[in-house]
Amino acid sequence: MAVMTVLKMVIMALVVIAPSLGLKWAGGAQQPHHHVVGDDRGWDPSSDISTWSSRRSFRVGDKIWFAYSAAQESIVELKSKDEYESCDVTSPIKMYTDGLDSIELVEEGIRYFVSSKPESCKKGLKLHVEVMPSDTEMSEVTVPETFISTVADAVAPTTPSGSVQLYGSFMLLFIGLWLCTSVAI
Repeated sequence: MAVMTVLKMVIMALVVIAPSLGLKWAGGAQQPHHHVVGDDRGWDPSSDISTWSSRRSFRVGDKIWFAYSAAQESIVELKSKDEYESCDVTSPIKMYTDGLDSIELVEEGIRYFVSSKPESCKKGLKLHVEVMPSDTEMSEVTVPETFISTVADAVAPTTPSGSVQLYGSFMLLFIGLWLCTSVAI
């Protein structure tokens, strides 16, 4: 019984410490992200939308926000890559005209958004969004690649710094406890 109490305390401590170590736990759903297209410039011909989008990951459950002057601009969602690349806005899936539009990304796949003005679209005012699965679909603990090299450093015949030795020792203890609990269950 005392062993189970200690194991429960260790597991509780790991739950508290895990985020600081870069570990993600099963069921540890991340909150959806809200992406404001173009950041502080918004949806504007002077924004570099392609560079903005290249630095982002879009996941199911996230929202993208378009902020623009409704008097000067509107946005259309297109069906295909061909329409997107040619800025063909003649048969959109949907048109956005409010000036502040929130679009929830509800399923995986690619979505195409362009300026309703073909001349603005051809100047780069367009966005394709590749929607990836949400992080809530994880089924096990994921361990960062740095973990493997840290453990290797901790057991290597060199003399690493005290923090690496402590981190490596902690990780070896964690693996041992995990194995013990897996066998006990």
